[in-house]
Amino acid sequence: MTVPRARGERTRALHEQLRAAILDGRLPVDEPLPATRRVAEALGVARNTVVAAYDLLVAEGYLVPRQGARPRVAGIARRPPRPGRAMAAGTAPRFAPAWRTPFLRPSPPRVLPAQNFRLGLPDHRHFPHALWRRLMARELRRLAREPFAYPPSQGIEALRGAIAQHVAFARAVACAADDVVVTSGAQQAFDLVARLLVTPGQTRVAVEEPGYPPVRAAFAAAGARLVPIPVDDEGLRVERLPDDARIVVVTPSHQSPTGVAMSLRRRAELLDFARRRGAVVVEDDYDGEFRFGGRPLDALQTLDRDGRVFYVGTFSKSLFPALRKGFVVAPAWARDGLAMVKHCCDSHCDLVTQSALAAFIRDGHLARHVRHMRPIYAARREALLDGLRHELGEWLEPIPSEAGLHLAARLRDPAAASRLLPVVLRHAPGAESTADYAMTRRVEPAVTFGYGVIDTAEIAAALARMRRALRKVYG
Repeated sequence: MTVPRARGERTRALHEQLRAAILDGRLPVDEPLPATRRVAEALGVARNTVVAAYDLLVAEGYLVPRQGARPRVAGIARRPPRPGRAMAAGTAPRFAPAWRTPFLRPSPPRVLPAQNFRLGLPDHRHFPHALWRRLMARELRRLAREPFAYPPSQGIEALRGAIAQHVAFARAVACAADDVVVTSGAQQAFDLVARLLVTPGQTRVAVEEPGYPPVRAAFAAAGARLVPIPVDDEGLRVERLPDDARIVVVTPSHQSPTGVAMSLRRRAELLDFARRRGAVVVEDDYDGEFRFGGRPLDALQTLDRDGRVFYVGTFSKSLFPALRKGFVVAPAWARDGLAMVKHCCDSHCDLVTQSALAAFIRDGHLARHVRHMRPIYAARREALLDGLRHELGEWLEPIPSEAGLHLAARLRDPAAASRLLPVVLRHAPGAESTADYAMTRRVEPAVTFGYGVIDTAEIAAALARMRRALRKVYG
């Protein structure tokens, strides 16, 4: 039993701990409490402190006083036992049926070295932290002079306008501020679109196989019937789409997790499918900011002439994940509905970071930061490609990719996956098997390597260690 230093706090702490022991049944009914002098000596407090705590418990009915004897525990109702593990795990009968089996459990913290191959993380060492602090401080000072207010659900005008200009310049996405809805990261963007478009139990949603699990989770949580569609080196296999698919979710710029880009032929086929079948396309421009090849292919939203594409972007990779800012460029017919769903979910994104981000984009800092980071990531990508081709070419074959912050490599001998994968993943901390991204077991064995937070020298050293380990396994 721990007791604070201040006298009033000591009495209150002792009272609360004894009360909890009585309610939990740790002090049984009719059990006499220890003498006040003995408790005071054991805890190193004044006897009056213990007497005051006992008196409070008597006044509240938890103790029964006795003349000339120690008080006893009163016969009162005990607290109910804590819920068991099964109830806490999400099988509570009061949960909606869809949530009794979680779609996507939060990932436990991963203990990784500072230099690792984890996907989805940009390098914090090169971010302009001082500049960002100044922008945040400036916005806080400005807002301190204004009355409190709730910003618009779809995002403040300044940020929506800045995003529209940015994606028009960087990705040739044709839009204006009114087409943009600001979200708390890309995940909320998927959630909002799913809530708006999915009829539970009816709407069939085609997703990439393997594909990004949080996207599947958002649509499954809305009640969609998911249909996995295989991916090859040209991206989603459009010819495999079922005729009754009403939503198709794709990552055409840099497929997650294989890294391939959807070919122009497939993009045209997908938009033609959507037009003929009355479907819509959710375009996740995953890692689209960083390209290392030739001219980027036009976004699906740029090619769309029928208002069928929802373009989703985020600043988690180009800036930092904790910013929690994403956006949807929505067709005109869906803008008001999407804003309405956003208003119902969380009313609005926070105003301070919206204002700071608007200034960061408007003043050219985002474009400069991307230009600064592109050669850094390009050098790491080349080091990874070189190692995969020369150190590990006997076992792994890089999958063609010209964008993003990760590469994938398929196993040359799929039958050896059970022996090879554990060695690869052990010597490339943070790397993942593409099987972890699949709904079925029919995916080609491959490994994804992120290079956002690992330097070129460490990439080379890690792959060399991996080669030596594989040599021991394969003789």
